[in-house]
Amino acid sequence: MEPLRREGELPSGSRYVIEVPDPWNGILLLCCRPLPQQPGEPPWGPGEPLLSDLLQEGFALAGSANTIFWPLQRCFADQAPLLEEFDAAVARPSHTIAWGPSIGGIMTAGLVQVMPERLSGALPLCGNLAGAVAVHNRELDIAFVLSTLLAPDNGPQLVHIRDPEANYAVADAMVQRAKRSPEGRARLGLAAAIGNIPGWYDPGSPEPAPDDVDARLHNQVAWLDEPGCFVYFAARAQVELQSGGNPSWNAGVDYRELLAGSIGRDLVEPRYERAGLDLSGDLATLAGAPRVDADPQAVAYLERHIVFTGQLGGLPVLALHTDGDGLVTPDNSRAYADVVGWAGNDDLLRRAYVHRGGHCTFTTAEVITALGVLTRRVETGSWPNVDPGSLNAAAADLPGKRTISRTDQVADPGFVDFEPGPFPRRYDVRETSAGG
Repeated sequence: MEPLRREGELPSGSRYVIEVPDPWNGILLLCCRPLPQQPGEPPWGPGEPLLSDLLQEGFALAGSANTIFWPLQRCFADQAPLLEEFDAAVARPSHTIAWGPSIGGIMTAGLVQVMPERLSGALPLCGNLAGAVAVHNRELDIAFVLSTLLAPDNGPQLVHIRDPEANYAVADAMVQRAKRSPEGRARLGLAAAIGNIPGWYDPGSPEPAPDDVDARLHNQVAWLDEPGCFVYFAARAQVELQSGGNPSWNAGVDYRELLAGSIGRDLVEPRYERAGLDLSGDLATLAGAPRVDADPQAVAYLERHIVFTGQLGGLPVLALHTDGDGLVTPDNSRAYADVVGWAGNDDLLRRAYVHRGGHCTFTTAEVITALGVLTRRVETGSWPNVDPGSLNAAAADLPGKRTISRTDQVADPGFVDFEPGPFPRRYDVRETSAGG
C-alpha cells in the first residue's frame, strides 16, 4: 500500500492523525500525546523526528490531540473512535500497542485498565505511574514546603488557584529570591528532598557524585525552577478545573517522616549546617503549619482518571524511565510495580531504566529497542531478555538513532540496573473505598 497520512476530527471534536508506512509491519502504535495543542491543531505535524523513525521501522501511528493539561478523561473517551477510524481507513492491525511519554505515560497505563480488549500491549515512557491522586499529592507536598518556609505571609496559592499566570509569577519570584541566599537554597533542597527529586538535571552532563552536595543542590533547584514551579503553581489550576475542586491534601502528613524516607535525606543536613539553619526547627514549622484538605468530589474524579488497580487485562506492559528524572520521578515506576505485584500480575510487567538526567530523555534507539522487546512479548507470549546488557547491545545496533528527541543531544545506549526508592505517599486502589 502507499504511505498514508490522514487528519480528521473525532466525535468529541479532537483532531486526530493516522500515518501508515510502506511497508507496514501490521502493528499500530496508539500514540498518547502529553502536551496540549491549540484548538484545531493535529496532535503532531509531518516529519516529527521520533515518529518519523518509528514509521521507518514499519509501525503505523494513530493519535488524537488534546487542548488541556492532564487530558486523561478526553484521551480515554477518544481512543475507541480513533481505532474505528483506523480500521475503516486502513485495516484492523494485527497488534495495537499503546505508548506515550510523561502524562502520555499515565494515559497509556490508564488505557490498559480502561480498554484492554482493544490493545495488545503498552509502553509507558517516563509516566506518572503512581496514579493521579498520588502524583498531585506529591506536588502539593513540594509546594507546601516551599511556600511555608520561603513565603509564609505572601506566598502563592497552593490550591483553588484563581489566576494561574499571576500565581506562577508569585511562585517564581519566591524561588528566585531563595536561590540568592544560603538559607533559601537549603530550604529549596529540603523541598526537593521531600519530593524525592534526584540531584541530576542535564542529560548531557555526568551524574554528580553522591556526596557532591553543591552540584546536586544546583540540579535539584533547576528542577524546581523549570519546569516544577510552573507545574505546581500554575498547571494545577487546569486539574482543579477538570476535577471540580482541589483533589490533593496534606492533612496528617508528617514531613519529618517523608524526609527520613527520601533519596536526598543525607544531603539536607549539611546544607542546613552550612546555612546556619536549624533543620529541626523548620520541620517543626512544617508540622505546625495549617494543612490542606481535599474536595471529595475532586478526589473521586482523579480516582477515575486514574488510580491504578494492578489489573492489566492480560496485557504485557514494559515501563521505561530515566533514573535522573526530577519532574516525573522514577519512583513512579516502582509504585506501579508495587500495585501490579499486589494484584498478582508480576509476570505481565517489566521495567527498564536508562542512566541519564532529564525528563523523557530517551534516544530513538532506546525507544525502538523497548518497542522491540514488547513486540516480541506480544508476538511470542514470552519476555525476551530485558537485562541492561541485552538492551544496550540491541540499541547499539541502531548507531544512527542516538539522538535524544527532547534535546537533540547524542548519547550512547544507557540502560542500567536500577531500583528507585518507594514513592513518598502511595495512593492506588488499596487506598480507595473500592480497594479498602
